[in-house]
Amino acid sequence: MALSARLDSKTEALVNRMARRRGQTKSQVIREAIRVLADFQEERKGPLSPYEAIAHLIGCAHGGPPDLSERTGDKFRRILLKQRRRE
Repeated sequence: MALSARLDSKTEALVNRMARRRGQTKSQVIREAIRVLADFQEERKGPLSPYEAIAHLIGCAHGGPPDLSERTGDKFRRILLKQRRRE
């Protein structure tokens, strides 16, 4: 099966260099790299990191105030002061 992939110049140079050193075609180098990556991911069947567990959710929220991350320290401080005053 034919597949086309666009590589930046550094990656293309790396693939060319590896192919020459190993006496392989560029396609063989790329196939082997994909297999190694797949094997690595298969071996890593342990618990997911917190990021990996929610990676599919990151960036999926829409709407709401656009400045939620601005001045969070100030907002948090105000919340703590309100709580302290209630006590």
